[in-house]
Amino acid sequence: MEPRPILVTGVAGFIGAAVAQALLARGERVFGLDNLNPYYDPALKRARLALVAAAGGERFGFEALDLVDAEALAALFDRVRPRAVVHLAAQPGVRHSLENPAAYIQSNLVGFGHVLEGCRHHRVEHLVYASSSSVYGGNRTLPFSEDQPVNHPVSLYAATKKANELMAHAYSHLYGMPATGLRFFTVYGPWGRPDMAPMLFARAMLAGEPIRVFNQGEMQRDFTYIDDIVDGVLRCLAKPATADPAFDPLDPGPACAAAPHRLFNIGNAQPVPLLHFIALLEDALGVRAIKDFEPLQSGDVRDTAADITRLEAWIGDRLSTPIETGVARFAAWYRGWVAV
Repeated sequence: MEPRPILVTGVAGFIGAAVAQALLARGERVFGLDNLNPYYDPALKRARLALVAAAGGERFGFEALDLVDAEALAALFDRVRPRAVVHLAAQPGVRHSLENPAAYIQSNLVGFGHVLEGCRHHRVEHLVYASSSSVYGGNRTLPFSEDQPVNHPVSLYAATKKANELMAHAYSHLYGMPATGLRFFTVYGPWGRPDMAPMLFARAMLAGEPIRVFNQGEMQRDFTYIDDIVDGVLRCLAKPATADPAFDPLDPGPACAAAPHRLFNIGNAQPVPLLHFIALLEDALGVRAIKDFEPLQSGDVRDTAADITRLEAWIGDRLSTPIETGVARFAAWYRGWVAV
């Protein structure tokens, strides 16, 4: 009998498509779902989906489905019976959450609740789900560590991601369901999201248009290449969460749990000044950027940096693509993509 498939939600998204392709390359059966919403051009999502389908052949199945539809998602779990779930579907974007909060409440809270119910009723072996570095919010103590409290979100998006961590912990505690939350740090690379800085910058620079540089350029980000993210996701997926023996109910730290629930930062651990990232992109694309310097936007943070000590202790050494290599690969892909 063939092993039960792995369910990947948000499979037409940037990270979802890359994770699905990596799983298929390992010989896994994968079932993907995505609602293909128009938050950004669905043509890019369909192009990613075509790559996944080509990589998987008969080992890949797909359904266009919205997580908010409880009955449809429950029926999918009944039919697919996944042995593990990689939950990457969400309404993304810090700034968009200022304008359309209802979308985040529905997708990131209600939708995630439906995923948790599916995992519970079908005794899924492991749920790996996407959190975000944005949960650190107003914290200015760098690098960000899972031991630090995350009680000061500065956007609704960040608040929904913290809520996801609490929801998953509760299900792990109540039902013994292994769950691992991964706090992604500024993911970039080929097939990236067009609402994020690398794609926005590349498009404007090649068009001779100005790029918006917030906080007068006084920012740094822990840019993490997509291959490194995928490597971390797959290694965590292969090692289901267990209760942390360090948990002390009289002094319960944020990073510990008596339930089979784990939280990890997943970043490059080498933060880069934004202006340096722009300079690397200028070199890779062969054009100079016209910079419009602006104040820090509402909901944004000045700096991010990941402490990945816990992740490396859990899964061992992992990929760490130098920023110069990652930017060059992204720029080469972008030139080919826009030429198509």
